[in-house]
Parts: sequence; structure tokens; C-alpha cells
Amino acid sequence: MPDIRRTALLAASAAAVIALVTACESDGYGSNNAGGTTAPAASAPATPNSPSEQSPTSPAPAGGGTGLQTATSSTLGTIVTDGSGYTLYRFDKDTAKPPVSNCNGDCAKLWPPVMASDNPQLKGIDAKLVSTVTRADGSKQVTLNGWPLYRYTPDTKPGDTKGQGVGGIWWAVTPTGAKAAAAASPATGGGYGY
Repeated sequence: MPDIRRTALLAASAAAVIALVTACESDGYGSNNAGGTTAPAASAPATPNSPSEQSPTSPAPAGGGTGLQTATSSTLGTIVTDGSGYTLYRFDKDTAKPPVSNCNGDCAKLWPPVMASDNPQLKGIDAKLVSTVTRADGSKQVTLNGWPLYRYTPDTKPGDTKGQGVGGIWWAVTPTGAKAAAAASPATGGGYGY
């Protein structure tokens, strides 16, 4: 009997992944800026930088609140992470002036927005560049120089940068809100077409 349950669980999990991929590719986030076509799917996300290649330039902020800090990646240069060292990203389909977050629904499940708190802790980030934007659901998301900030669910440990270049529209963010140095060719796959 346990084998039947395990098989049913695996089948249900596979169906959920297929549904998510299908929904993501058909919700308008699947086109890249260059050609308007969906990025080809791959079996694995972009090759990440190992944690040893990226180290925070200062310790994680103490206390509560949202943390933004700088870190150095051997391949991307100086980037922004959350207080726990997870890479933060910006989305080309958002706008900075005025700030607008366009990653909602299934997109926000894969790319969770960095939510605002009452006591942001900043290390190496100019406080004048940090603000918030009101999302479609009414919640407040942190912005850096107007760009809404996100995490990437497949980044499973501090130092991962698996979201860099996904679909040609997702980029690690620099302390000024700019895109981190892009690789020679954008990463494909792993982003489920967002």
C-alpha cells in the first residue's frame, strides 16, 4: 500500500509542475525583450556561482526587518542580497519610473517579492535609493532606485545566483539598482518562461 501512495504522490507532483510550467508560459511573462519568444526550457537552471564565489561584504543585519546588503560575486561583481545572503533580482518587465511590479500570481511564487518592513536594515546600500511600491494585491514591496526586488526560489542557499539572466529578463541587482554584469549569453530554463 505505501508504494501506491508514493506513486500517487509522485504523479500528483509531476502534474503540478506541468501545470505550473504551462501556466507560466501562457501568462504573458514568457517572452524575452529581444525577440518576444518564450525562452527554451531546460532540465536545469543556469549554472550558479558557488557560495565560495560570493561573500557578503558585511555580516547580515542584526535585528528584525528587511535586510539589504552588498556582496561580491567573482562573476557578477558587487550585487545586493537580503540580510541572509540570498541574491536579489530585478525584472525587465517592471518599471522604475514610476515603480511598478508586474510579477504577480504564479510569477511571484517562483520569484517572491521582497516585502517591506517597518525597520529596514541596510549595509552598503544608499538609504536614499530604497523605497517601496504598492503591489496589485495592496502589499508593499521593497524597491532599489525604483526597481522592485525579488528572490528566486531555486536559489537554495546564500551565494546562489541561479536567477541571473533567466529568460533574458531577470538580473541580479547592483547597489545602484542596475543589472549586474550579464554573462555572454543569457541563461535559459529554470525560470519556467517568466
